[in-house]
Amino acid sequence: MNDNENEITITHRTFGKGGKYIAKLEGQIATGHLEWEPRGEGVRVATHTIVPKEIGGRGVAAHLVKALIADARKHGFKIVPQCWYVAKKFDKNPDWAELRA
Repeated sequence: MNDNENEITITHRTFGKGGKYIAKLEGQIATGHLEWEPRGEGVRVATHTIVPKEIGGRGVAAHLVKALIADARKHGFKIVPQCWYVAKKFDKNPDWAELRA
């Protein structure tokens, strides 16, 4: 398997008061996404992480969570990991503890 990091592009879009991180793989139509909703000042709730079967098994969900974490550090917000996948990644990365709301 080749280096998938070069094939995955993550973009962030806001929708209403919330937003979505979208993962696009080079040469693929299907996209993965991580949705979030605001909860008060400076807190985002990660509600869903969805990666279709067509692009599964390539680390797409992990890249989406990393983008959320990078933005939390850059913009100073905390995260409620409501989504089971995001919660699992928080448990596996104790250095993210200060970002958990």
